[in-house]
Amino acid sequence: MTLRRWMWIFVAIGLAALGLAGAGRWLLHWPDDAVGMWVGIGAGYLLGAALFLLVPRWWRQHCDEMYAQPASRRYLRALWPIMIGYALTLFVSIWLVKRGIGPVPLRALVAVLPVLPIALLMRAALRYLREIDELQQRIETEAIGIASLLVALLYFAGGLLQKAKVIDIDAAAAMIWVFPLLCFTYGIAKMALTRRYL
Repeated sequence: MTLRRWMWIFVAIGLAALGLAGAGRWLLHWPDDAVGMWVGIGAGYLLGAALFLLVPRWWRQHCDEMYAQPASRRYLRALWPIMIGYALTLFVSIWLVKRGIGPVPLRALVAVLPVLPIALLMRAALRYLREIDELQQRIETEAIGIASLLVALLYFAGGLLQKAKVIDIDAAAAMIWVFPLLCFTYGIAKMALTRRYL
């Protein structure tokens, strides 16, 4: 599957999420936070589609070649159900927690429900890492290492600034954003390393 096709898939998902938000608002009378969540999902996918237009031609060609490999195709086939499951479990988890769950163990279980699809994503990523050639493994592991070190450094610096009362960041929000920041930093590092090695 080409990167251009992925862009159109992102556009379709983004528009579907915005349509769902509109239907939830005007037809189903959803609360503002549920509508806002689907608007955020839709806007995120549309932003992702716009970013596809900004990537250099060499990166598009590299991605098209990678997506043609059997390991990449297996990874992408595993990825879609996992990401749909993540979006649904996140929605259900937030909705149930906001409605109020009395027993703490049950509330904890519902709160961490979206972690299960992310664990499945990590398992699929590790399988992909084992199936690719040695050069691509080197690029992937270096990108993961760079992302981990940079995010750890940023998180450590943020903790020191928080302790010195220079900044005031909600701890829950900071923890939630660690994984997306890792993914974003990994993507940038992978792009730079691919350019260097290929």
